[in-house]
Amino acid sequence: MSEAGTGRSAADTLRELAETIERRRGASPDASYVARLHHKGFDAILKKVGEEATETVIAAKGGEREQIVYETADLWFHTLVMLSASGVSVDEVLAELERRVGRSGLDEKAARGE
Repeated sequence: MSEAGTGRSAADTLRELAETIERRRGASPDASYVARLHHKGFDAILKKVGEEATETVIAAKGGEREQIVYETADLWFHTLVMLSASGVSVDEVLAELERRVGRSGLDEKAARGE
C-alpha cells in the first residue's frame, strides 16, 4: 500500500524514520531530541513510550480523529526509538506482522498458549 501521492509504502516511511533515528542517536543531546532520549537511558525511553501509549488511548476515547492520528504518530515514533535502543530493526517487526497477515488472532494466541 503506498502513501497518498508519494509512491512510497508505509514500510518505506518506517524504515526511513528508523534510519534517521539511528543517525541522530549519537548526536549531541543538546542538538537532537533522539540523542537526548538515548542519553537519558532506556528507562526514560520506555517511560516515554508508556506516556505516548496512554495519550493515544485517551485520544481514541475522545474520538477526535486528528488527535488520534497525532498521538498514534507520536507513539509509533517513540516505539521506533525504543526499537533502536533495543537493537531491534523495523524489518524484524514488519516480518512478524507479515507472518501474521491472514492468520486469526485467536489462532495466534492459541499457538502461544494464551
